[in-house]
Amino acid sequence: MQKEPINSPNAPAAIGPYSQGVKIGNLFFTSGQMAIDPKTGEFIGEDIQAETKQTLDNIKAILEAANTNLENVIKTTVFIKDMNDFGKINEIYGQYFTENQPARSCVEVARLPKDANIEIEVIAVIPE
Repeated sequence: MQKEPINSPNAPAAIGPYSQGVKIGNLFFTSGQMAIDPKTGEFIGEDIQAETKQTLDNIKAILEAANTNLENVIKTTVFIKDMNDFGKINEIYGQYFTENQPARSCVEVARLPKDANIEIEVIAVIPE
């Protein structure tokens, strides 16, 4: 199997030497996404809920570029700066994953790029 980098113009460009996502077989892996507005390239740091929403919107755009969607996500990894934000994150996260929720890990970390409060990566299946 050959890996295929996938990038979407509707999500922020990578800020380093990596792809927004990689397809291999019928699996798709995104790089960690943060709350960067793809139109302006600016970081959205209003509050944790706004950051979570923008982050998930970016993931949704990348999934669509790979011909899949949120319903086909099988695993998410959520990195957060403050575990006290867990409830607020879940409020927004639950609006994106309404049925057949994926497996999830959530880890508190000391620091994220751009001093973000949240970063999310996903693994999805690409339907045949």
